[in-house]
Amino acid sequence: MTETTEKKDLVQEDVQVENEEITEETVVAEQVELTVEEQYEAKLAELQAKLDDEENRHLRLRADFDNMRRRSQLDREAAEKYRAQKLLSDLLPVLDNFERALQVEATSEETASIVKGIEMVYRSLVDATEKEGLQVIKAEGEAFDPNFHQAVMQEQDSEKETGVVVRELQKGYILKDRVLRPSMVSVNE
Repeated sequence: MTETTEKKDLVQEDVQVENEEITEETVVAEQVELTVEEQYEAKLAELQAKLDDEENRHLRLRADFDNMRRRSQLDREAAEKYRAQKLLSDLLPVLDNFERALQVEATSEETASIVKGIEMVYRSLVDATEKEGLQVIKAEGEAFDPNFHQAVMQEQDSEKETGVVVRELQKGYILKDRVLRPSMVSVNE
């Protein structure tokens, strides 16, 4: 080979080596760029996940707050609706005592006037409690309902159906839709 040819071959080899180096540098640069892009994408995905978590946390907190506000409102409404419950529960024995006092027969004019006075006081007390929403539970002749009646004994009456309240031993009362005291009853077998 001639010297020129050898130089040409060397030059070509140099060019090939340079081209390979340039290609390798390009590949390395592209890898670095891809790695930087991947890093940005990873960082973006991480930030998006954090944002989603914070949004979910915010939504849960808001739902909890709404539920708390709703419960609070229901509690206030119930407190207003049943504000007299304690007082009326304390007055039930008083009503029972008035009813017992009214069952006494008046034998003289003087006792008749006392009974009449007791009846007037009893009537005004019943009217005041009814204004607050107190109602008597109907028992005698009704079907036994464990939500409103408390069976303390059983009787046999062939004229009445089974499970019907035969006698009311103590009145029961309801305040609006709550049972303050169930009726104590005797039920037919």
